[in-house]
Amino acid sequence: MDYKDLADLIFPNAKEISYYEEKYPERNLKEGAVVTRFAPSPTGFVHIGGLYQALVAREMAKKTDGVFFLRVEDTDQKREVENGVTGIVNSLKDFDMAPDEGMISDTEEIGNYGPYKQSLRKDIYEAYAKYLIKQGKAYPCFCTPEEGEEIRKKQEAAKIRPGYYGVWAKCRNLTVEEAAEKIKNGEKYIIRFKSPGREDRKIKHHDVIKGNVDFPENDQDIVIIKADGLPTYHFAHAVDDHLMRTTLVIRSDEWLSSVPLHLQLFHELGFKAPKYAHIAPIMKNDNGNKRKLSKRKDPEAAVSYYKEEGIPSDAVKEYLLNIANSTFENWRRANPEKSMDEFEFNINKMSVSGALFDMVKLLDIGKTVISKMTKEEVYEKSLEWAKEYDGELAEMLENKEYSLRIFGIERGNKKPRKDIAKWSDVKNSIVYMYDDKFLNGDNTYEYAKISDKEEINKILKLYIDKYFDINDDKETWFNKIKDLSEECGYAREVKEFKANPEKWPAHVGDVSTVLRVSLTGRQNTPDMYEIMEVLGKDSVVNRLNKAIR
Repeated sequence: MDYKDLADLIFPNAKEISYYEEKYPERNLKEGAVVTRFAPSPTGFVHIGGLYQALVAREMAKKTDGVFFLRVEDTDQKREVENGVTGIVNSLKDFDMAPDEGMISDTEEIGNYGPYKQSLRKDIYEAYAKYLIKQGKAYPCFCTPEEGEEIRKKQEAAKIRPGYYGVWAKCRNLTVEEAAEKIKNGEKYIIRFKSPGREDRKIKHHDVIKGNVDFPENDQDIVIIKADGLPTYHFAHAVDDHLMRTTLVIRSDEWLSSVPLHLQLFHELGFKAPKYAHIAPIMKNDNGNKRKLSKRKDPEAAVSYYKEEGIPSDAVKEYLLNIANSTFENWRRANPEKSMDEFEFNINKMSVSGALFDMVKLLDIGKTVISKMTKEEVYEKSLEWAKEYDGELAEMLENKEYSLRIFGIERGNKKPRKDIAKWSDVKNSIVYMYDDKFLNGDNTYEYAKISDKEEINKILKLYIDKYFDINDDKETWFNKIKDLSEECGYAREVKEFKANPEKWPAHVGDVSTVLRVSLTGRQNTPDMYEIMEVLGKDSVVNRLNKAIR
């Protein structure tokens, strides 16, 4: 009996690997085109670090006219969560990063290199495992979990490296006949890779981001097919990246130490290995200490958080590009109106150490992104978010014409308003524009420099009786505010006041603040003239009278 007989005994129905090599030929792409993938497991929510990797992978494919595909690595079925695949697919859709190929729903896929779900590729893995057994490069292992634990305890007691290798690899040297007899007797087994490596030898590897790295060779006889018949991550990724013709694997740097094993698997399977790029994790400042963003501690670690908060997807992508390439910020400053798709992304300029996550900066980008939108875009996106997360806001936006007038305030100017960073800010930023909320609310008016009640009432009454005309143009309106200021004994120009502050108790800006607070309940709002235009005559008078009362 030889290795071929043993392989036929274990996998009697597996095809020859030539079948799959023909079925999944080299891709017909132009020279230099990069094939990348996002390959998450449906074992929990999508992490912002995963989206970051997907963004980098997509950028690399896009800039080289290559292919970006989504593969779902669902071989760890014990840990799989409900709707895990749907969550992954929707996360990419939400950020306008749908793949060129791969899973497009829980059950549907596009592309010629599938199935793109590992649990559906069992026959493929069996073919390549059978091939390795035939070559004498893999073998059945009959060690029970208890025996594995016993080996580990002995290694710990002897203070040597844990693992299944060398003299500790009990089933490695079983003869073909011995292995076959155990199988025929119904003993349970897994399939292990027979590593040709030695730990005292080094391999040199060039990582696209990390640069040149040295490692000890892999000498572990890792499991490649588990007891349930499904492959381990290590084996599946090698087979899949070969057959899907991946040229660049972009993944978290926690996988860097697996490079010797993965290169060894590619070599022993007779495959050309892809290039690897290991991305540093996104870090968080925790009381002066840097740590990885944690799924357990940090809500912003989940991609779903950004949708729930209503942070625009473009803002998140711009922020991630900013982390990925330090040159992006200067490019954006020089090209404020250009699409981020025009930025020349360079993977070689990615940081070797992890970037710190900065929510303040992200929200600042959110303000800029929203400030460039038309009033129609702001309305549609606010409404879409509100329908899912805020019924009160959705109700406020039912009057589309009025809502568009509100969102049109200070929009499209050279210096547009930047008071909205995320859609969850919208309600608070516009609620005072609704009479049913404002006039019926229990408003507290926090006035600024001019705070005496009698003085405030004098200004408001005089404004209603003598100066208010809803039909005034902006220049006329502001000149009347100056006249009002002067009549009440305040400086009509701010610069006059600054030159002689002892001459007046306050200036025209302080009078404007009295009007602003009385009309909106706030000291800071967008342009007051435009606000009054949208509110209309009756609302303005009612609000000023309420403040007087």
